[in-house]
Amino acid sequence: MLNIFHRFPEVTGNPAHRKRDYFIAAFTFFCVAVSLVIDAHGTLLLQNVLGVIAWIFLVALLRGENREIRMQVVIAVAFATAGEHFASIYMGGYTYRLENVPLYVPPGHGMVYLTAVTLARSGFFLQHARKIAAFVVISCGLWSAWGISGLPEHGDQVGALLYVVFLIYLFKGRSPMVYLAAFFITTWLELIGTAAGTWQWATLEPIFELTQGNPPSGVSAWYCLVDAVAISGAPVFLNAFNRMNGLLKWLKTNGISLKVILSRK
Repeated sequence: MLNIFHRFPEVTGNPAHRKRDYFIAAFTFFCVAVSLVIDAHGTLLLQNVLGVIAWIFLVALLRGENREIRMQVVIAVAFATAGEHFASIYMGGYTYRLENVPLYVPPGHGMVYLTAVTLARSGFFLQHARKIAAFVVISCGLWSAWGISGLPEHGDQVGALLYVVFLIYLFKGRSPMVYLAAFFITTWLELIGTAAGTWQWATLEPIFELTQGNPPSGVSAWYCLVDAVAISGAPVFLNAFNRMNGLLKWLKTNGISLKVILSRK
């Protein structure tokens, strides 16, 4: 059976187990649980305080990463934040307790994305990639099948569709290991957030009025999209910044300053 997971090569021997990778993952899992439970009964002011703390944590965690990972996180935060406002505020696919997008959500997306990246490169994931992939596919598949079986009080057609999308990402996407890791952290935050009442998914999704679980079983697929955008966009932005820096250095070398150019009539 594991032969179908050949896209997930397992590293033989003793892969490097970087303490930093495991720390980031454990720290994010802990912060997600604590912040979502606290926010379930907190005020707007408390939300904003959690947001400031989350930004500080994200910046601190990024200090040990290279430029490419940092740029990916920046793009992931920007894209996910725009998606939050569209899907929640505009479309009403899910609603936060105070009917806003809490201030901690954007940096939280950054921490979640960074956790998926660090887990994907961790020694444990590299050593057991195919077994982890089998577990994710089977467990998420059973969850999705249960949602459309008629057994639960409310169905989850959206979750089943998202599960199919998630499988496409896993077996055709550019970073399958990141998608595997994203399943764990996103399932963790969705189950805690909905159970605590921090947000609630609409019983019917707003476009086709398909039934939707709280949360949908294949919700990890949305985070795969965030990763795809981040990975694709990072080289583009980095190249643009490099060209800009090269242009500024050329202008400086040739004794031409931006101030002189702007002062010319």
